Amino acid sequence: MRIVSMGLAAMFVTVPAAADGLFETLQANCGKSFQGTVVRAPEGDPWRSAKLVMHIRDCSDTQIKVPLHYNDNHSRVWIVTRIEGDRLRLKHDHRHENGHSDDVTMYGGETAAGDGKPGDSDADFIVDAESVKIFFDNGNTRSPDNVWSMAVKGTTFTYGLVRPDLDFMAAFDLTKPVATPPDAWDLVE
Repeated sequence: MRIVSMGLAAMFVTVPAAADGLFETLQANCGKSFQGTVVRAPEGDPWRSAKLVMHIRDCSDTQIKVPLHYNDNHSRVWIVTRIEGDRLRLKHDHRHENGHSDDVTMYGGETAAGDGKPGDSDADFIVDAESVKIFFDNGNTRSPDNVWSMAVKGTTFTYGLVRPDLDFMAAFDLTKPVATPPDAWDLVE
């Protein structure tokens, strides 16, 4: 937190940790939580009115875990990993309340070559073959065309998902940390 002096009064301003790039911004804000809002979703989608909180945690030079809390549901964790060729991988770890993996878990995609190199502020993750198999094995025929996105524009982090029948995006204000929610269900033993 920075204190900005304005004459005799002081105003408290929260400033996100400075960093260049998507991965670097997540790393610099490790341990913090931010509330989000849905900025694009189909009419009537329950996500539009949900309380969303992302909690950036478990950060290393090559991997960051970011639980996404949806109301009182703590089942989702984004796992962003640096991979060979200056690329990034995004996986979605879905758990049940007892900590056991969901049948549809560890799906996601990778960026194209050079998309995700240090300093890049956005990344598009194209569904990978492993995920397509997970979707089809579980009767999900809508998700094999998924493209997820993550970006940092100024002080806003966005997460998106686009496919032929869906255009979804949530935005999180990195200047306004919030209380960290209960542990995500991947930590349940």
